[in-house]
Amino acid sequence: MAADMRLPTLRKPVSISTFDRKDLVVPGDVITSDTGFMRGHGTYVEEDKLTASVAGEVQRVDKLICVRPLKTRFNGEVGDVVVGRITEVQQKRWKVETNSRLDSVLLLSSVNLPGGELRRRSAEDELTMREYLQEGDLISLGQGVLVQLSPSLIKRQKTHFHNLPCGASIILGNNGFVWLYPTPGQQEEEAGGFYTSLEPVTLSDREVISRLRNCLFALAAHKILLYDTSVLYCYESSLQHQVKDILKPEVMEEIVMLTQQKLLEQEG
Repeated sequence: MAADMRLPTLRKPVSISTFDRKDLVVPGDVITSDTGFMRGHGTYVEEDKLTASVAGEVQRVDKLICVRPLKTRFNGEVGDVVVGRITEVQQKRWKVETNSRLDSVLLLSSVNLPGGELRRRSAEDELTMREYLQEGDLISLGQGVLVQLSPSLIKRQKTHFHNLPCGASIILGNNGFVWLYPTPGQQEEEAGGFYTSLEPVTLSDREVISRLRNCLFALAAHKILLYDTSVLYCYESSLQHQVKDILKPEVMEEIVMLTQQKLLEQEG
């Protein structure tokens, strides 16, 4: 009977300052005793002290203080990038699962139909809605892998679309849905948002995407914020292991520690 064994390795200690952060609170923590602040979501006032009612990150906007929960359903804001799956085709609209409290709505009048031509939405368009998007489709996405994670792990950035140097691309949806796909060689702007590549994905591309997928799960398991740099560092740290081994607890811990070390070196 074969046994999988790994010898211990000398690891460089990594000091992580996450637990020293002053902006993280748990229920009952006093945020401030200053009565000049206004109470926002996730807070309450007790004995003239603003107190946290949920575990999360303290956010201050002028005189308003609120706590953003670490674990919660996605609550969309203007400008968010989301990855959604069609759950129902209705009259002149699609219902979309976006990991939110309620299903989202995508109106037929709000999308660019194939070809990108500007024209009135006709009854014919309404009758052929399933030719554009049908139940189970991910909106305007071709072949790839969907990874569903907690929205709180997605770091807000100016762009959530990244072509990684490893040969794959990633869409980090603010709603926690992450899309991994082979980097397209050529974009067709005239497709009106409905261009879908059905070309066979090569074995090398599938291996890269599978490695990225496992890296995402490793980072999420250790509560590391997900953005292009952290994902790329984790990918590079995993190259000494086979794809299937990344999710083994001891391998996962080693890869995440190396990733944290690289991130700290970059910040320092």
